Amino acid sequence: MISRMSVDGGRQHCPRFENHRVVVTGGARGIGASIVRAFANEGANIAIVDLLIDEARPLATDVGGHAVECDLSDPADTVKGMNAAVSALGGIDVLVNNAGVFKITPLLDISAEEWDWVFSINTRAMLLTTQVSARAMIDQGTGGKIVNTASMGGKVGAANQAHYAASKAAVISLTQVSAAELGVYGINVNSICPGYVLTEMGAATRTPEMVAEWSAMSPLGRLADPADVASMALFLASDDADYCTGQAMNVTGGMISH
Repeated sequence: MISRMSVDGGRQHCPRFENHRVVVTGGARGIGASIVRAFANEGANIAIVDLLIDEARPLATDVGGHAVECDLSDPADTVKGMNAAVSALGGIDVLVNNAGVFKITPLLDISAEEWDWVFSINTRAMLLTTQVSARAMIDQGTGGKIVNTASMGGKVGAANQAHYAASKAAVISLTQVSAAELGVYGINVNSICPGYVLTEMGAATRTPEMVAEWSAMSPLGRLADPADVASMALFLASDDADYCTGQAMNVTGGMISH
């Protein structure tokens, strides 16, 4: 079980998210699992919404949270799963829309079915989870924070990633519109645009040579760790970001700066 209190130099560290109810989609592995652990370390009550339930359940148990099996490519199941997660927590204060899929396919070879599948998870599911969460936050009357995982690819598209890049560009636009409409209710909506992150999702398609090439693109000379993205999620969900909304925050090691 993760400890919810730490001591630094003789001083107790007060968790920033003590008793906050946090839902993380795609939280079973990779960046999502790092986000789950980061929030749990800060005292949050967690619900993981993920299709990979056999991986989500042990992590949820480890952090004292909940796991909800959900197929985010299915609209009805997405709404059902989100409602179940909010119900399990007794409400919601933070939503981290982290779930996503990645495909490498040449532009001329992308089928309509593959395009729709990528958008169904990367973009449409995010609309639905945002709707469920925002309605709950509005009913609570306490505001809230929504953090969407976009991508550097949503700002600078790469070859063979037309559907992925377009879906992530749509996430950035969805974030901006959500921020504009939900701000009146005290709900902040921001997105994170990670660059190259060493996770399981891209492991099958990357080589050591590719890692070296990508690392050289960053002034910092390295790729991101999932914890780098989790730290940005914590910031955007915290009180420190109360006047930050509608933004697409780069976590790219300086590979892009717009």
